[in-house]
Order: sequence, then structure tokens, then C-alpha cells
Amino acid sequence: MKRTLLESFYSNDPKEVAKNLLGKVLVNETEEGIVKGIIVETEAYYGEKDPASHAYKGKTKRAKIMWEKPGTSYVYFTYGKHYLFNVVADKEGKAGAVLIRAVEPLEGISLMQKRRGKKEIKELTNGPAKLTQSFKIDINKNGVDLTKGNFRIEEGEERDFNIVCRTRIGIKRGKEKTLRFYIQNNKFVSKK
Repeated sequence: MKRTLLESFYSNDPKEVAKNLLGKVLVNETEEGIVKGIIVETEAYYGEKDPASHAYKGKTKRAKIMWEKPGTSYVYFTYGKHYLFNVVADKEGKAGAVLIRAVEPLEGISLMQKRRGKKEIKELTNGPAKLTQSFKIDINKNGVDLTKGNFRIEEGEERDFNIVCRTRIGIKRGKEKTLRFYIQNNKFVSKK
């Protein structure tokens, strides 16, 4: 088992955390089995000055978690049918998060296929809602400390890759900010 990322990893600017999460390994151990995947695409979000952020309107019931301990999971329901998974980033008391947009499946692929009802491996985790379905991440994972336990992010293998920086997608405001990062030429990235 690789070393689990510590709170200090997440206690940084969300943009830096988003870039540094690329190549790390998302792990979820459930009663059904274990699933793992290399994080290949992320998006950074800030606090009250970021119009695309849930924290933009202050500490609402849903967004208040963004001010909590770095390394806490922030899971929410959207579009009336999908869960999205974020990691709280920045210093505690300062709102920030990183959306995990896509992962490259490593382990538990047959379990992911069952959960998604898809055989094509590329279709399992190449988008934020697909990966939460494949990894069985729902509202029960909201507020989980990712620095310990069965739901965590670990160090990845040492790999050389180029990071591409693009504008965020799937939002109405703050689209011009280049806060989406992905591993160049990775086939599991949701959108180039």
C-alpha cells in the first residue's frame, strides 16, 4: 500500500493542489471490493471571490464544508441525478476545493463495470459523475477525512507526464479561469 496523502498536502492553494493531485491514486474499499484509479483530471475552486464556487454565496448549508479541514471530502448531488466528488483544499478556515473530474482505472475494473453497467473501460471513469458511480461515492462520503480510512487518496507511482491547463467546464460563471488540469494524452480525460 502506498502512503496516504496527509492534511499538509491539501493545505495549499487549490490551484496547486489540483495540479499536484494528478498522478495520485483514489481508493475506495467497500464490502463489495476495492476500486482504485489514477487521478488524471481536476478543477480548482476558490471561495467568495470565485463566481463558479459553491462558496461564492458564503457558508451555505451545502458549501460550509469548503472552510473545513483540508483533505475532507466534499460530495454533493447535482442535476437531480449525479454525485460529484471534491477534496477540500487551502488552509482551514479559507474556502477552497478541487473537483476530481476523471481517473484512470487501476483495480476493481469488473466492479466498476457492474456499477456503471458498461463494459468499455474508457466509459467507466472519464467524467466526474461516471467516476462517482464507478467508485460508489455518494452523499454518505460527504465530510469523510481522506487522510485515513477506507476512502482515501494515496501517492502514485513516479511517472513523467505533461500537465495541460484549460478553462473549467460545466459551469456558467467563472468559465474564463484556467483552473482545469489534466494529464496530456491520457484517454480517460473527460474533455480535451
